Amino acid sequence: MTRELKQQFTRRISAANKTQLVVILYEMFLTYIQEARQAFENQDTEGFRQGIKRAKGCLHELMMSLNYDYALAGNLLALYTFFDRQLTRADARKSAQELGHVEAMMRKLHDAYEAVSGQDTSPAVMANTQTIYAGLTYGKNNLTENLADQGSSRGFLA
Repeated sequence: MTRELKQQFTRRISAANKTQLVVILYEMFLTYIQEARQAFENQDTEGFRQGIKRAKGCLHELMMSLNYDYALAGNLLALYTFFDRQLTRADARKSAQELGHVEAMMRKLHDAYEAVSGQDTSPAVMANTQTIYAGLTYGKNNLTENLADQGSSRGFLA
């Protein structure tokens, strides 16, 4: 994942509500799957394994964030467990075939959660985050970002 993409995800996470966090996790998962597939095509075994490992990290976070008060959580857990096994199989066999199936199904889940996140009006999970102003000053080949309120009381509120 590029530095710019990491920064973009970090910014989005700092302003996201619970549903948007799930969407971001799906997007990170899909990014890592694409990286694994690209590494496989370039015959980069270590990059392939790293992509799968990072995708599984996102998948495990999705599993841990399920709310079992809803019946849908059991179905999602079964799907996530299946995806985890498929990724383990792809890693063990050094095959990208399983990645396509997992990616297609996760993309559908991402699209569904993205539609739901548009209806979620709950506040951001993180409070007291830095305000980032991008584009106020810029040079010929760069964009300067200014951070406001760099105090020590940022992040989650207890």
